[in-house]
Amino acid sequence: MVKFEYIWLDGYQPTQSLRSKTKIEKEFSGKLEDLPMWSFDGSSTKQAPGGSSDCLLKPVFFVKDPQRKNAYLVMCEVLEANGKPHATNGRATIEDDDNDFWFGFEQEYFLWNPNNNKPLGFPDNGYPSPQGQYYCSVGTNNAFGRDIVEEHLDVCIEAGLNVEGINAEVAAGQWEFQIFAKGAKEAGDQIWIARYLLERIGEKYGVSINWHCKPLGTLDWNGSGMHANFSNTLLRTAGDKAVYDKVCEAFRPVVSEHIDVYGADNHLRLTGLHETASIHDFSYGVSDRGASIRIPVATVERGWKGYLEDRRPNSAADPYKVAARIIKTVKTAL
Repeated sequence: MVKFEYIWLDGYQPTQSLRSKTKIEKEFSGKLEDLPMWSFDGSSTKQAPGGSSDCLLKPVFFVKDPQRKNAYLVMCEVLEANGKPHATNGRATIEDDDNDFWFGFEQEYFLWNPNNNKPLGFPDNGYPSPQGQYYCSVGTNNAFGRDIVEEHLDVCIEAGLNVEGINAEVAAGQWEFQIFAKGAKEAGDQIWIARYLLERIGEKYGVSINWHCKPLGTLDWNGSGMHANFSNTLLRTAGDKAVYDKVCEAFRPVVSEHIDVYGADNHLRLTGLHETASIHDFSYGVSDRGASIRIPVATVERGWKGYLEDRRPNSAADPYKVAARIIKTVKTAL
């Protein structure tokens, strides 16, 4: 018998949540096309009315489930009962059928203590030492929750996700993992599966995963982002600064359209402080982490052949919607 964990995004707003349920089959060919469609009660996930509540689950990506015996994790798109993409289905809006766009997402998050409603490393009363000592740190006074982070890295690798690294971030209890894929849809699939695995590991330790972009509010602590590194054939082969300027300038007139899908409450994070550009401005520059879009110095050193980093998406953003909007904008510059 084979266990399949069908995973999807619900209809909660402004931030969708992960949902999943287990399907048992006698055998599995190992081919995506042989995974059956399934359904769920959309009235319980804000995706359908109670009188007509069936929503469909269409498998689109799967990996081995390293935490269960003879099991797989199956990422699904949500469809209406008539087979059309549901309004909450951001993946279906991505225009990248030839996988020309490559994405690397840098996913930041806080490990959160539900007992005192603070990040790991924060005392019940007051605050730890100011941020600065925690970034890429080691030691009991600096790194909090490493067991969780290391276990998550191991299961991501064992599952076959293309995780490229992890590090402790600027604030206490804040961490990051990076995932890259050649193809926007798969990049989103892998981020969501990695988020799912982290949430499930958190259950084991009694620790919550806080994806909010500014969980410590206006205090002098960094927020959390999901920086989007992206390229297509044009950017990878340009060899010309003018091409990069043209692509970056294509983002200027559509700032609000990007902010709309870059995660809720981003005005709390994009203040112009803590390595962010103001939400009201648009800027780009070489090696500038205070810009809206950073042009990596490696791209310049390779003769203007490489990628760009949009630093505005926040940690709770849907990578599908982020990628869809970036692709739409870049295509206007072609």
